[in-house]
Amino acid sequence: MSTGWRRIADGAAVVLVAVVVSLLLDRLGLPSPALFGGLVAGLGRALLLPAPPAVPGRATTAAQAVIGVAMGALVELETLRALAADWLPVVLVTLATLALSLLAGLVLRLQRGISPVTGAFSMIAGGASGIIVMARDLGADERMVAVLQYLRVLLIVVLMPVVATGVYGASSGGGPAGDDGGAGWPAGLLFTVGCSVVGLAVGRLVRLPVAALLGPLLAAVVVELTGLAGAADVPAFVESAAFLVIGLQVGLSFTRTSLSTIGRALPLALAVILGLVLACAGLGAVLSAVTGASALDGYLATTPGGLYAVLATATGSGADATFVLAVQVLRLFVMLLSAPLVARVLRRTGGR
Repeated sequence: MSTGWRRIADGAAVVLVAVVVSLLLDRLGLPSPALFGGLVAGLGRALLLPAPPAVPGRATTAAQAVIGVAMGALVELETLRALAADWLPVVLVTLATLALSLLAGLVLRLQRGISPVTGAFSMIAGGASGIIVMARDLGADERMVAVLQYLRVLLIVVLMPVVATGVYGASSGGGPAGDDGGAGWPAGLLFTVGCSVVGLAVGRLVRLPVAALLGPLLAAVVVELTGLAGAADVPAFVESAAFLVIGLQVGLSFTRTSLSTIGRALPLALAVILGLVLACAGLGAVLSAVTGASALDGYLATTPGGLYAVLATATGSGADATFVLAVQVLRLFVMLLSAPLVARVLRRTGGR
């Protein structure tokens, strides 16, 4: 077999393993199974055999654009209206969450081998998948960021139902709201491609940081708020493929040295993450007291990650799901749009 065909077979085998692992993780109910599946498959290939294949640059750009559109599609007029009366305390709590994330990143830097940007990006609370997509372009170690971001998400997914029922008295029945059917995958595909192409072109034209992600994200926001999208959304299979590509990109970049560095950082990172979760619960109590929302609403609205698990818990427990979604989405956008500025400031003041 020629070298070219051998490389194609190698890449195809890694993708196949990633798909199988993703399906298994999806059956287990884990968050972002496609991203995890790609990461696990890529990690295994990178550590077991020499010279792992690389994800083509165009595939990475396309994946970033699709994820950007999916995040931008979360913004709806109803979501914004939910914040109209309480916008100031919500914004202040969101900024406080960003400050706590940066403080947590500073603490994480006590571990040798973690740069300022990597520490901050590993602890940014909200928009985990978007932050991972940005990490490499903004000078962070995407491997460390991916592991620690999803360590936080997993902890939240595991602990949140227990806390919501045991501490806040939420009912345990119900589940996430069902899909309203949307406009079908052809319309969704057109929406995704249109926002990706236009957003990427405009983002590069105006030199937007991480244009492949933020350009399509902002394009999707504009289309959603003007009503041009209708009920169209990113097709699930397209979004899963995009997360799979990003997971493979991160996984294939692992080395034994980087894995050892991450392993040494895990005890400190776990302590910092638990502290961040508790601090955000405190912000939830403040938000509840100021806005008149229930204690459960405040807690779910400020939980630092696991957006879809949060919405499932809110819907199933009788919480104000619209308010919770509004606060969570606002924070997601603040975190993603401020990330390039945060990275620039940290590189200037503390090096990479």
